[in-house]
Amino acid sequence: MDYREIVAVTGMGGLFQLKATKNDGAIVRNLDDNTIKYIPSRLHNVTPLESIEVYTVSDNVRLHEVFQKMKENENVEKPKVKTASNNEIKSYFKSIFPDFDEERVYVSDMKKMLKWFEVLKKNDLLKFEIVQENNQSEDEATAVVEVEEEKPAKKSRAKKTAHDNTTVTEEKPKKNTKKKTTEE
Repeated sequence: MDYREIVAVTGMGGLFQLKATKNDGAIVRNLDDNTIKYIPSRLHNVTPLESIEVYTVSDNVRLHEVFQKMKENENVEKPKVKTASNNEIKSYFKSIFPDFDEERVYVSDMKKMLKWFEVLKKNDLLKFEIVQENNQSEDEATAVVEVEEEKPAKKSRAKKTAHDNTTVTEEKPKKNTKKKTTEE
Protein backbone atom coordinates (compact mmCIF):
# COMPACT_ATOMS: atom_id res chain seq x y z
CA MET A 1 0.00 0.00 0.00
CA ASP A 2 1.25 3.47 -0.92
CA TYR A 3 0.33 7.03 0.14
CA ARG A 4 -0.89 7.68 -3.42
CA GLU A 5 -3.63 5.06 -2.96
CA ILE A 6 -5.11 6.72 0.14
CA VAL A 7 -8.34 8.67 -0.35
CA ALA A 8 -10.85 10.60 1.72
CA VAL A 9 -14.56 10.10 1.04
CA THR A 10 -17.10 12.87 1.63
CA GLY A 11 -19.72 11.98 4.19
CA MET A 12 -17.64 9.14 5.64
CA GLY A 13 -15.11 9.46 8.45
CA GLY A 14 -11.64 8.00 8.24
CA LEU A 15 -9.30 7.17 5.39
CA PHE A 16 -9.59 4.55 2.69
CA GLN A 17 -7.36 2.68 0.28
CA LEU A 18 -8.63 2.94 -3.28
CA LYS A 19 -8.88 -0.61 -4.62
CA ALA A 20 -10.66 -0.03 -7.95
CA THR A 21 -12.65 2.60 -9.80
CA LYS A 22 -15.78 2.16 -11.86
CA ASN A 23 -17.87 4.49 -13.98
CA ASP A 24 -20.43 4.87 -11.23
CA GLY A 25 -18.21 4.71 -8.14
CA ALA A 26 -15.21 3.18 -6.42
CA ILE A 27 -14.29 0.20 -4.31
CA VAL A 28 -12.36 1.18 -1.19
CA ARG A 29 -10.93 -0.49 1.91
CA ASN A 30 -11.32 1.24 5.26
CA LEU A 31 -7.91 1.66 6.95
CA ASP A 32 -9.39 1.39 10.45
CA ASP A 33 -11.30 -1.89 10.26
CA ASN A 34 -10.17 -3.26 6.85
CA THR A 35 -13.72 -3.57 5.52
CA ILE A 36 -14.21 -3.24 1.78
CA LYS A 37 -17.06 -1.04 0.55
CA TYR A 38 -18.53 0.18 -2.70
CA ILE A 39 -18.81 3.99 -2.81
CA PRO A 40 -21.34 5.30 -5.38
CA SER A 41 -20.11 8.47 -7.09
CA ARG A 42 -23.56 10.04 -7.13
CA LEU A 43 -23.57 10.10 -3.32
CA HIS A 44 -19.89 10.61 -2.40
CA ASN A 45 -16.80 12.32 -3.75
CA VAL A 46 -13.51 10.44 -3.53
CA THR A 47 -10.44 12.67 -3.10
CA PRO A 48 -6.84 11.40 -3.10
CA LEU A 49 -4.83 12.76 -0.17
CA GLU A 50 -1.95 13.65 -2.47
CA SER A 51 -4.17 16.20 -4.27
CA ILE A 52 -5.26 18.04 -1.10
CA GLU A 53 -3.61 21.38 -0.37
CA VAL A 54 -3.62 23.44 2.82
CA TYR A 55 -3.94 27.22 2.82
CA THR A 56 -0.91 29.16 4.06
CA VAL A 57 -0.06 32.83 4.24
CA SER A 58 2.15 32.60 1.14
CA ASP A 59 1.79 29.62 -1.23
CA ASN A 60 -0.47 26.67 -0.48
CA VAL A 61 1.27 23.46 0.59
CA ARG A 62 0.39 19.85 -0.04
CA LEU A 63 -1.12 17.87 2.81
CA HIS A 64 1.84 15.49 2.93
CA GLU A 65 4.10 18.45 3.78
CA VAL A 66 1.97 19.17 6.85
CA PHE A 67 2.11 15.49 7.82
CA GLN A 68 5.89 15.59 7.36
CA LYS A 69 6.13 18.54 9.78
CA MET A 70 3.92 16.67 12.25
CA LYS A 71 6.19 13.64 11.94
CA GLU A 72 9.34 15.75 12.45
CA ASN A 73 7.83 17.43 15.53
CA GLU A 74 6.58 14.32 17.30
CA ASN A 75 8.22 15.55 20.48
CA VAL A 76 5.59 18.32 20.59
CA GLU A 77 2.55 16.95 22.39
CA LYS A 78 -0.45 16.54 20.09
CA PRO A 79 -3.79 17.58 21.49
CA LYS A 80 -6.48 14.91 21.86
CA VAL A 81 -9.06 15.63 19.19
CA LYS A 82 -12.08 14.79 21.34
CA THR A 83 -11.04 16.65 24.49
CA ALA A 84 -8.88 19.54 23.28
CA SER A 85 -10.21 23.06 22.94
CA ASN A 86 -10.09 24.93 19.66
CA ASN A 87 -7.32 27.21 20.97
CA GLU A 88 -5.15 24.20 21.93
CA ILE A 89 -5.51 22.75 18.44
CA LYS A 90 -4.73 26.09 16.78
CA SER A 91 -1.65 26.63 18.96
CA TYR A 92 -0.38 23.12 18.14
CA PHE A 93 -0.62 23.76 14.40
CA LYS A 94 0.93 27.22 14.80
CA SER A 95 3.88 25.61 16.60
CA ILE A 96 4.55 22.99 13.91
CA PHE A 97 3.53 24.98 10.81
CA PRO A 98 3.54 28.74 11.51
CA ASP A 99 2.49 29.69 7.96
CA PHE A 100 -1.08 28.38 8.32
CA ASP A 101 -3.71 30.85 7.18
CA GLU A 102 -5.86 31.00 10.31
CA GLU A 103 -8.80 32.56 8.50
CA ARG A 104 -9.13 29.84 5.84
CA VAL A 105 -7.96 26.72 7.72
CA TYR A 106 -10.77 25.87 10.12
CA VAL A 107 -10.42 24.00 13.39
CA SER A 108 -12.53 21.19 11.93
CA ASP A 109 -9.91 20.81 9.18
CA MET A 110 -7.14 20.74 11.77
CA LYS A 111 -8.97 18.04 13.74
CA LYS A 112 -9.37 16.02 10.56
CA MET A 113 -5.63 16.34 9.85
CA LEU A 114 -4.83 15.12 13.37
CA LYS A 115 -7.11 12.10 12.95
CA TRP A 116 -5.71 11.32 9.50
CA PHE A 117 -2.13 11.58 10.79
CA GLU A 118 -2.86 8.98 13.47
CA VAL A 119 -4.46 6.62 10.92
CA LEU A 120 -1.48 7.00 8.56
CA LYS A 121 0.95 6.47 11.43
CA LYS A 122 -0.90 3.33 12.58
CA ASN A 123 -0.75 1.90 9.03
CA ASP A 124 2.91 2.93 8.50
CA LEU A 125 2.09 5.26 5.58
CA LEU A 126 4.12 8.28 6.63
CA LYS A 127 6.74 7.78 3.90
CA PHE A 128 6.61 10.86 1.72
CA GLU A 129 9.93 10.59 -0.15
CA ILE A 130 8.22 8.96 -3.15
CA VAL A 131 5.50 11.63 -3.21
CA GLN A 132 8.07 14.44 -3.11
CA GLU A 133 10.07 12.85 -5.96
CA ASN A 134 6.91 12.56 -8.07
CA ASN A 135 6.01 16.20 -7.41
CA GLN A 136 9.51 17.32 -8.45
CA SER A 137 9.31 15.36 -11.71
CA GLU A 138 5.85 16.86 -12.39
CA ASP A 139 7.24 20.36 -11.77
CA GLU A 140 10.09 19.67 -14.21
CA ALA A 141 7.62 18.38 -16.81
CA THR A 142 5.50 21.53 -16.54
CA ALA A 143 8.63 23.67 -16.86
CA VAL A 144 9.43 21.91 -20.14
CA VAL A 145 5.86 22.44 -21.37
CA GLU A 146 6.01 26.14 -20.48
CA VAL A 147 9.20 26.56 -22.51
CA GLU A 148 7.59 24.89 -25.50
CA GLU A 149 4.56 27.17 -25.29
CA GLU A 150 6.73 30.27 -25.62
CA LYS A 151 7.61 29.48 -29.24
CA PRO A 152 5.81 31.72 -31.75
CA ALA A 153 2.90 30.10 -33.49
CA LYS A 154 3.08 29.45 -37.23
CA LYS A 155 0.95 31.71 -39.37
CA SER A 156 -1.72 29.99 -41.36
CA ARG A 157 -2.13 30.84 -45.05
CA ALA A 158 -5.44 31.30 -46.75
CA LYS A 159 -6.18 28.86 -49.56
CA LYS A 160 -6.53 30.34 -53.01
CA THR A 161 -8.57 28.95 -55.82
CA ALA A 162 -6.78 27.44 -58.81
CA HIS A 163 -7.14 30.11 -61.51
CA ASP A 164 -8.61 33.23 -60.00
CA ASN A 165 -9.10 34.80 -56.62
CA THR A 166 -12.91 34.79 -56.62
CA THR A 167 -14.97 33.18 -53.96
CA VAL A 168 -17.78 30.90 -55.00
CA THR A 169 -20.82 30.66 -52.76
CA GLU A 170 -23.66 28.30 -53.27
CA GLU A 171 -27.23 29.21 -52.50
CA LYS A 172 -29.13 26.88 -50.28
CA PRO A 173 -32.55 25.80 -51.50
CA LYS A 174 -35.43 27.51 -49.76
CA LYS A 175 -37.63 25.52 -47.49
CA ASN A 176 -41.17 24.90 -48.58
CA THR A 177 -43.23 26.64 -45.90
CA LYS A 178 -46.81 26.27 -47.01
CA LYS A 179 -49.50 26.67 -44.43
CA LYS A 180 -51.17 23.50 -43.44
CA THR A 181 -54.78 23.34 -44.38
CA THR A 182 -57.28 21.38 -42.48
CA GLU A 183 -59.41 19.06 -44.49
CA GLU A 184 -63.10 18.98 -43.73
